[in-house]
Amino acid sequence: MPELPEVETTRRGLQPHLEGRRIKTVVVRNFALRRPVPPNLPRVLAGATVRTVGRRGKYLLLDCGDGTLIIHLGMSGRLWLVDDATQPQVHDHFDLVMANGAIVRLRDPRRFGLVLWQKGDALSHPLLVRMGPEPLDTEFSAGWMYRETRTRSIAVKLALMDSHLVAGIGNIYANEALFRAGINPKTPARRISLERYQMLAEKIRITLTLAIEAGGSSLRDYVGSDGMAGNFQNEFLVYGRSGEPCFNCGTPVRAIVQGQRSTFYCVRCQR
Repeated sequence: MPELPEVETTRRGLQPHLEGRRIKTVVVRNFALRRPVPPNLPRVLAGATVRTVGRRGKYLLLDCGDGTLIIHLGMSGRLWLVDDATQPQVHDHFDLVMANGAIVRLRDPRRFGLVLWQKGDALSHPLLVRMGPEPLDTEFSAGWMYRETRTRSIAVKLALMDSHLVAGIGNIYANEALFRAGINPKTPARRISLERYQMLAEKIRITLTLAIEAGGSSLRDYVGSDGMAGNFQNEFLVYGRSGEPCFNCGTPVRAIVQGQRSTFYCVRCQR
């Protein structure tokens, strides 16, 4: 958390305020995030123009011409627009100050986020270079998942959360997509047929699209770039519903732990 829908919602909110706009300065209040913020970042970005605001998986990419600012929100980060009258709080570690007066502020209480600079092609960065296809792009398909999992004995839910297979799907949306597809999250990825992967690919797209339309899910700290909470948490079918009746059959939703993350599923509807 935040996952692909939250990052995409943030991207769409920032895009009209940043694209084609000049950066005035950068304020770094704490360089010690998950990886150190480059010490020369204020000098590099001062006067640069943001060409595009893109996304790869859970990473925001601000293309500034000769390089790209890469931002990751970590587990508890939020990135939103403020004005110069909004005083920074203790966990507000980074400001991107635009020449038009807009300020993009990163708040990250747990400091698991990232603010990095990549010269040249952003997708050559080690964090991005081996990432799998975007689940909402045409390159993502059932055939891709089927081929890439023939030798993978890990549970399908853990496979979905591996960015080398598919970019940006985290715990929440893996749970929700598997429920919609009727697939038990404990099933080894290699034992799922092409036909079932076709269903899963469709449900992944549907789940993510609905979540983006709802502005993402707000479960702790996440808000969109406008400071407003998302609403998709009100539409969860299984995530966080342990012991509550399945919306399809009434069986209590079961919770287990996989890869140190909570998994929620219906033992009757998901086989």
